[in-house]
Amino acid sequence: MKKLTVRLVFIVVGGTLGLTYLPYLWTMLLSQPNVLLNNVFTNFLLGALILWILSLFLANAAVRLVDRVEKNLSKQNPMTLLFGSIGFIIGLLIAVLISQLFSRSPLFLLNTVVPIILMLFFGYIGARVGTTRIDEWRKVFNFRRREKEASPEITDAQPDQNYHHYKILDTNILIDGRIYDIVKTGFLEGTLLVPNFVLYELQYIADSADSIKRVRGRRGLDILNKLQNENIIPVEMYEGDFEDIPEVDSKLIQLAKKVNGVIVTNDYNLNKVIEFQNVQVLNINQLAKSLKPRVIPGEEMNVMVVKNGSESQQGVGYLDDGTMVVVEDGKFYINEKVDVVVTSALQTDAGRMIFARLAHSNRGIPDHADSNSNKHNNNNSNNNRNSNHSNGNNNNRNNRR
Repeated sequence: MKKLTVRLVFIVVGGTLGLTYLPYLWTMLLSQPNVLLNNVFTNFLLGALILWILSLFLANAAVRLVDRVEKNLSKQNPMTLLFGSIGFIIGLLIAVLISQLFSRSPLFLLNTVVPIILMLFFGYIGARVGTTRIDEWRKVFNFRRREKEASPEITDAQPDQNYHHYKILDTNILIDGRIYDIVKTGFLEGTLLVPNFVLYELQYIADSADSIKRVRGRRGLDILNKLQNENIIPVEMYEGDFEDIPEVDSKLIQLAKKVNGVIVTNDYNLNKVIEFQNVQVLNINQLAKSLKPRVIPGEEMNVMVVKNGSESQQGVGYLDDGTMVVVEDGKFYINEKVDVVVTSALQTDAGRMIFARLAHSNRGIPDHADSNSNKHNNNNSNNNRNSNHSNGNNNNRNNRR
């Protein structure tokens, strides 16, 4: 089907060229006009016949060229195709305007060849400008749209330099999975940008021989698919790469600088490197820490004591969000839920610790502790009786002597 289409295109182009240029050829070759040769029907058929013969030899090459072009176009971002087409059309319009200067020239070179060269040149330049400056064009259109929709007070104000349209996701944030829940709440705006090199790293982890890594990689791919399929927020793939940079983290930083984006991560070390590079970052762990409920001294809560603390008679429990609670005299209530009263709280970079005491401090030690104490006292009493009995026997022996 493609080969037939290509041959039809050759025939139409050949007929058009025959109608356009064969009359000039007959004028130069024939001393007298020949109505049989120099007419519309003959010129069209002759031009179409010549190009049809050429198509017998060039059709396969043309089909391969079309397939290659289709393959390359399918890999391109839709925005790249859109801005490239717009740039190409603008380039052609410029070429047509310039060609008008040569249209009345009697020379074939000036009125025909030069316009073709100008169209090819300016069309190529327009397409290149449209595809290589996508980010700048997008910023211009977004700015104009925001300017049009804004109120007069906002229009007169300076643009917000802290807004970043692209939220660039790293590998860890996709594996973590909490980004999906945050997106569902609507707290993130703009567009999520997932680079191809992050996707390749996820695929590599998902194909790992280590079962734990394999599960984490597949989880990241599932989260990405859910974000794309549910279309809660626009998700775009970045096709480019920074081949001179081997590390994925460094590529993320360069991409953020290129598109003026913000990196979304939960990696503490990457967070520090990004801040050092003067790139904006959103850390999910910092968000989670900020959203943890505040506790004040005197507040009561119920907690399960799960293990001994580092100090004598302390017990340790955890809240549902993972916050550690250190309970005074809690070692006697391991594997029990107890009511406690907060005495103080300590916030660190690693997390938060809550110190508490039992809600009923006058409550005695549990029965198992009392029984142990009673056993200890009984043993002491028995030892004393045995000691007294042996002392009495010794005194009796001394008296007999």
